[in-house]
Amino acid sequence: FVFFHGFDAEKDLIGSLASMSTSERIKAIQKMPGTMKQKREIRNKVLKEITEKSRHHGTQLSCCAQCLQETAVSFRRFGNTISEYFHLLWVWHKALKIIGAEFGTSVLSYFIFLKWLLNFNIFSFLINLSFITIPQFLAAEPNNLSFTGLELLTGAGYFQQTVLYYGFYTNATISKIKNGPSYNMQLAYIFTVGIHFVICFLILLFSMANSFSRNFVIPQAYSVNASKLLCTWDFNITNEKAVKLKQKNLSTQIKEHLTEVNREVANFSVTQRMARVGVHLLSWFASLGTAVAACAGVYFLSINNLELFVKGHQDDLESQAAMLVLPLVTTLLNTFTPFFYSWLGHMERFQTPGQQIYVTIARNIILKISTVGILCYYWLNIVSASESQCWETLIGQDIYRLVLVDFIFCLLGSFFGEFLRRIIGTTICVSLGQPEFDIGRNVLDLIYAQTLTWIGILFSPLLPGIQMIAFSIVFYVKKVSLMRNCQPPHKIWRTAQMTTSFLVLLFCPSFLGVLSVIGITVWRLKPSEGCGPFRGLSSIFAAVSEWIQTLDNYTASKWVVWIYHNLITSELVFFILSGIVLIITYLYWQIIQGRKTMTKLLLEQISN
Repeated sequence: FVFFHGFDAEKDLIGSLASMSTSERIKAIQKMPGTMKQKREIRNKVLKEITEKSRHHGTQLSCCAQCLQETAVSFRRFGNTISEYFHLLWVWHKALKIIGAEFGTSVLSYFIFLKWLLNFNIFSFLINLSFITIPQFLAAEPNNLSFTGLELLTGAGYFQQTVLYYGFYTNATISKIKNGPSYNMQLAYIFTVGIHFVICFLILLFSMANSFSRNFVIPQAYSVNASKLLCTWDFNITNEKAVKLKQKNLSTQIKEHLTEVNREVANFSVTQRMARVGVHLLSWFASLGTAVAACAGVYFLSINNLELFVKGHQDDLESQAAMLVLPLVTTLLNTFTPFFYSWLGHMERFQTPGQQIYVTIARNIILKISTVGILCYYWLNIVSASESQCWETLIGQDIYRLVLVDFIFCLLGSFFGEFLRRIIGTTICVSLGQPEFDIGRNVLDLIYAQTLTWIGILFSPLLPGIQMIAFSIVFYVKKVSLMRNCQPPHKIWRTAQMTTSFLVLLFCPSFLGVLSVIGITVWRLKPSEGCGPFRGLSSIFAAVSEWIQTLDNYTASKWVVWIYHNLITSELVFFILSGIVLIITYLYWQIIQGRKTMTKLLLEQISN
């Protein structure tokens, strides 16, 4: 009630709050009725009152104590100011709320996944920039190649002699001060990439576990309709637009839950079931045949592309254009084949939209992962054994072109696949109507792009920065296209498990497949003789072995040598760790099943 009384009441309140301890004052302000803006004003006035009191008692304090106290209060006020405006840095928060209110959680899950991948690439870019790229700048030689502009499309030419690619990095120890500290680029390169993948592995595991427990385990999901209806409203919302957006968001979520609860299972006759099974089998046969044909085309095209690249002159316009043939054809196959899969999904007439999306995602993941597998075989078995002076840079350029062309086609897909489709559906053929947002195809495009980025980190350390820019543009383009061209799904349905499924697909087969490719490159392939930080070594991992041999001569580093020989290179340790992971996974699954069973029994008892 103090917010509606006069100046004296507010002054008394500020005085009483100023006399409290920090924790008591925070709790008291939190319990007050009113908006967050009013509470922030009270808090700032209390801090100002504390500062003035400290100045009045300055004669009793020493100069040092008074300085420390004022510094502490200043830091506290600075922290409060930062926290007030931190919500302005919360990227796309308002856009995600609007998308969830207008199109439901199914479409929202795509944009949440895209935002998560963007944060992932920001983290990867900062790590590589800090520990690999910036030290290389200190030892970099001037680039004598001319910039023509075609390099932005091909990734060759001028970019070949920059920090964008593996071949530019030195194998020497960097030291700018005589007799000062040095920086071993070989160890920095392999440890940065290795630790990066370890951190990515842990982040993916934590994200999957968190999403799984939130969407599959929590028993409160059974009573979510009542809780959303009675307990979700935020009474601090006073803005009219925010109120309407919140109402629409809650309405959409409750409709999704009610649709799932009231879903009826269709009863088909034996003849109808046989016909449906036949249609499903034919659709799967057509989708798998299309994937095999696409992989064969990519393989033979990649062989011809390598011969043209190695034998031709890389400086003329014809060779520059020939470099784009492989990424163009690969991206065309990965762009237009999913439209065929979506058509097959409509022909199969699934009972729920969720079934259609999951089947479409399964077919797309088979196509895209098979295509990436063929490209990896081409890179690791054919390009690495070619006559190229620096096969690592050649692979990096291929991946750069694939990422860039995939990004361009993603933007073109929003124009031709959604904008023109809306024009046709609203003017020429009105019966078609506006298109719906294709979640399965768009999600697989993100997973495909992220897979290429992970593979390319070893050969092009700055590739996460390029992907970071691409994902930022894709978010805004997809958001505008969604709002202007697409309509909400005809069948409202809840997708609480959709984000978990996206993370699982990103982890397996995408991330685990990338680890296999990186492992083969690091342990089995011989680096180029004339470029890169590992030139002259039998393998990339040989740099670590030589470093361990050097540490063996120092008594203080014996523990590192012992860890290397008894833990890192021991097959028994990895076997035991794999067994522990499997046991923990099994126990965790049993706990989840037990919680679900207990929750169902409890609900049955309550209903009875």
